[in-house]
Amino acid sequence: MKETIIILGSNGQIGTELAEALRTKFGAENIITTDIREPQTPSPIQNFETINVLDKAALKSLFEKHKPTQVYLLAAMLSATGEQYPQKAWDLNMNGLLNVLDLAVELGNIKKIFWPSSIAVFGPHSPKVNTPQYCVMDPNSIYGISKLAGERLCEYYHEKYGLDIRSIRYPGIISWKTAPGGGTTDYAVHIFFEALAKGSYESFLSAQTALPMMYMDDAVRATIKLMDAPAESLSIRSSYNLAGVSFTPEMIAEEIKKILPNFGMSYSSGDPRQAIADSWPQSIDDEYARKDWNWDIAYDLEAMTKDMIKNLKTNN
Repeated sequence: MKETIIILGSNGQIGTELAEALRTKFGAENIITTDIREPQTPSPIQNFETINVLDKAALKSLFEKHKPTQVYLLAAMLSATGEQYPQKAWDLNMNGLLNVLDLAVELGNIKKIFWPSSIAVFGPHSPKVNTPQYCVMDPNSIYGISKLAGERLCEYYHEKYGLDIRSIRYPGIISWKTAPGGGTTDYAVHIFFEALAKGSYESFLSAQTALPMMYMDDAVRATIKLMDAPAESLSIRSSYNLAGVSFTPEMIAEEIKKILPNFGMSYSSGDPRQAIADSWPQSIDDEYARKDWNWDIAYDLEAMTKDMIKNLKTNN
């Protein structure tokens, strides 16, 4: 069956690289990328349309024009930015999702929907180590609150309307290709750029703040692997826990020093992102993803660090 795929919010960190992978898999002519603004670096692939996911009428016209079989909804306001603009974050993260779900029910041709959740759905009373799929979830950021509400909506629309919605609770994503977009885990991307540009980095998180992270190659592979899985093998219709590799700023600095011995690390205090990070898990239990669709990571901290520095040296 021929697939036609629309990516909403394709200019972001994940969308940029996911679009490349989907073009390779399904053919560039079958992938339509969209965002609220034109890409900063225009792609030679011209299947791009400007769209605001909050404009339901425009979204309906887009869906009627292209008749997608799959939709990836990546448009969202992330954790740190969301704390500055909570009302806008809630509006974008919730009403954008509702618009897509309602139109999928109305139009009937969208066979699969991907919507990303996040480890931000966990909170101060969630278990911090090997955080399980099911546990207390009391997020204390507007981003986390909106993602938890979104998970409930996805499960509701699956059970009530039969929509095939699939989701991953992404950990922090690390990539050399695109700049981070206002998240609490962004230090783990900035540190590589600064290490090569300046030879030093000032972390806004404390030295011992452990967080779950994942290299972009693994995140993209996991997303496509989940979307390829037979529907009957999926037992989670809210969002799957996904573990990458957990580390602290101090640990990643030590790994960088193995390649760049003169690298220097310092730490600031008082950044509001520290409080968000302190409420999140330190490591994730992703047994359901491993069991249901045979998930496993390819990049540990050492492999990721080597690949990041190699690519940044080559491409910047």
